Amino acid sequence: MCRLVSPDALLGWHRRLVRWRWTYPHRSGRPPVDSWLVTLIEQMARENPGWGYKRIQGELLGLGIRVGASAVRRVLRRLRIPPAPQRTRSTWRQFLRTQASTMLARDFFHVDCAVTLRRVYVFFVMEVGTRHVHVLGVSGYPDGAWTVQQARNLLMDLGERAAGFRFLVRDRAGLFTRAFGAVLSAAGIEVVKIPPPSPSANAYAERWVRTVRTEVTDRMLIAGPGHLRRVLDEYVAHYNRHRPHRARTLLPPDCDEITMAPVTDLLTARIRRHNVLGGLIHEYERAA
Repeated sequence: MCRLVSPDALLGWHRRLVRWRWTYPHRSGRPPVDSWLVTLIEQMARENPGWGYKRIQGELLGLGIRVGASAVRRVLRRLRIPPAPQRTRSTWRQFLRTQASTMLARDFFHVDCAVTLRRVYVFFVMEVGTRHVHVLGVSGYPDGAWTVQQARNLLMDLGERAAGFRFLVRDRAGLFTRAFGAVLSAAGIEVVKIPPPSPSANAYAERWVRTVRTEVTDRMLIAGPGHLRRVLDEYVAHYNRHRPHRARTLLPPDCDEITMAPVTDLLTARIRRHNVLGGLIHEYERAA
């Protein structure tokens, strides 16, 4: 005795037969974006936080690469890179790097003289972009009028280059009066106070204090303010003209590029040593 098949079951069998008969290759929709193009889009988005999809599309078009804005959007979404307005939030590290060429950092450090144990204070300013250091004054009794004079000395040292600086970062010491800020403001330089107590906010100046202590003042006895000034003048000349700096790809602050030809024969190369501070520090250079 045969059982009747319902119409729904019969139609279902028919649909399955049609699917088995007519098979097509699997397609995922739009063709995938090449991996090298994904890498380039990611690089542009991360290096330019303000660029949106259309801006990146236009930059790629300028390179001869045609890609739709929707493809750029899909790539950024897959990489979990947020849209341009949300990517424009700068970190302090990015802000300081951007402003470095227009920033000055200043600070005091002290040295205790031998025998008398008199404490002497050193006032210095660093050009953050190049790490060039200016030692402006040495005094056993710094006060407000003295710091104002050091601000004038700084502007004299900078000369016409003073117009290229916008900010001077300092701590909240009481020695810095309104007159100190007024001298710099007249030259177009805004004085920025760091939060109290936050020495890391003035990290460039603090790092130089550690450097000068490690390399000089902790390794010799200082007789007095005059002696300290002569020592610092010689060391700062070495620091600015010769000492390599990691933040500048091992170039000194006053050097923009290495002009010396590379050594091809180490056996014939003649290296000459120059003593700084009586041999406390050594400099090496190629003999003519």
